[in-house]
Amino acid sequence: MHDVNLYSRRAERMAFEALGDTRVVVLNGARQVGKSTLAKLIVDRSPGARELYLDDPAVSAAAEADPSAFVRDEGLLLIDEIQRVPELLLPIKSEVDRETRLDGSC
Repeated sequence: MHDVNLYSRRAERMAFEALGDTRVVVLNGARQVGKSTLAKLIVDRSPGARELYLDDPAVSAAAEADPSAFVRDEGLLLIDEIQRVPELLLPIKSEVDRETRLDGSC
């Protein structure tokens, strides 16, 4: 098991700060460095947040079937492994453009 607390404090703080004024935050980096763990930690500390994992075939199929409906959400939404369904990128942009609130929720 990895010690996820070793470097997570700075990254976690930066991610929460970004979510304070940015509708979409991308956690990008090398494989196995803790991106999904950090995202899950943020979701766990955000009441009402939802998480969707595109490495689950059923979730991936739902995303492919109706990308626009898939990304429509009023709160914080974690989409893990988004590279598996690149068709989600334009609906995410459209959703952000449609709803311009900057209240810290995405």
